[in-house]
Amino acid sequence: MFTLQQMQRYADVLVWGLKTARSERFKKNDIVLIRYDLPAVSLAEILYAKILEMGMHPVQRVSLTSTMEKSFYSSGSKAQLVFQTPGDRKLLEECNGYIVLHGPESITHLQRVDPRKISTAAISRKYLRDIMDKREAKGEFGWTLCTWPTEELAEHAGMTVRDYAGQIVKACFLNKRAPIDHWKTIFKNAQQIKKWLNRMDVAAYRIESRRTDLTITPGRQRKWIGISGHNIPSFELFLSPDWRGTSGVYYADQPSYRSGNLVEGVRLEFKKGVVTSMRASKGEKFVQSQLSMDKGASRVGEFSLTDKRFSKIDRFMANTLFDENFGGHNGNCHIALGASYADTFAGKPSVLSAKKKENLGFNDSALHWDLVNTEKKRVTARLADGKEIVIYENGQFKR
Repeated sequence: MFTLQQMQRYADVLVWGLKTARSERFKKNDIVLIRYDLPAVSLAEILYAKILEMGMHPVQRVSLTSTMEKSFYSSGSKAQLVFQTPGDRKLLEECNGYIVLHGPESITHLQRVDPRKISTAAISRKYLRDIMDKREAKGEFGWTLCTWPTEELAEHAGMTVRDYAGQIVKACFLNKRAPIDHWKTIFKNAQQIKKWLNRMDVAAYRIESRRTDLTITPGRQRKWIGISGHNIPSFELFLSPDWRGTSGVYYADQPSYRSGNLVEGVRLEFKKGVVTSMRASKGEKFVQSQLSMDKGASRVGEFSLTDKRFSKIDRFMANTLFDENFGGHNGNCHIALGASYADTFAGKPSVLSAKKKENLGFNDSALHWDLVNTEKKRVTARLADGKEIVIYENGQFKR
């Protein structure tokens, strides 16, 4: 699927992403965790060698196979679902980098599993994500992830594996002699757009498309971030809004695979920040189970826009990493139900306590689920002085 040269380039881009994502520099003897699905082992091997060459300590972990995961959720007792592996906390408290290679053998194997069991396990492990978030805010930790092409992903995306791999090569610039140079150019251009957005004193954003009319309030002390090394590829710019100001209707026209379930045509209506009405053309029962996972699951934790000038992704990939960065003719916007990103806080990370996050309207949840709209749209910023500015139209920022 990939040539050896392309895999070497993929690993180089991931190392660039990891370094870029961490505010403090990596140094000799730092610990980097590499977690991978079995189909991605060849890329993991190349990454492992590169981390060793950098004088750091790679730690490898293999993710559960789809058969193991199905057994876990189907047969696991309550005690087994919430069991915490000895050493997980200590590893995440001490490692400095984390790279995930996502190459699933199946994306539908959990479709007959009780969603409540999946939620129980997710909630019990939320503390691990909290550890990573806190350490990242201090500059002690960075992470990135990518996708490896598999027969399963290609089939559900309606492509051959070769074509699927070709989308990855194109999106990540692995067909270029110096892919990192292309990433640096996009990083620089995105910096200018973020500066433009963050200079505005915005009271609310209105997103309008054929089936969406949603108002998002950014809230106090927010900033737009994105294209920061997290996720390869990533072309989105986003913020975590004050969930309390969300109102109107949002429609996700792009399908979504989550926890083995296919969901299509999700329509959400928000009042006072909370989903009050939901419909889905497929997977409605599963969506409802996700919305009821915990108190924050029915609130918005992220609002994102992707500029089609950056993204070369023009096919549905049956994979959130790519689908939330869809370029195509209209770009995309997406919202995430559930957890907020603390790094969209505009102040000093050290002062962002749990209480302050709550007061500022940052959402807290074990869920973080991106739902994507690829319709032609306009996004208008209503400024604090009442003036309105179109910031995004026809798939690109107006900057």
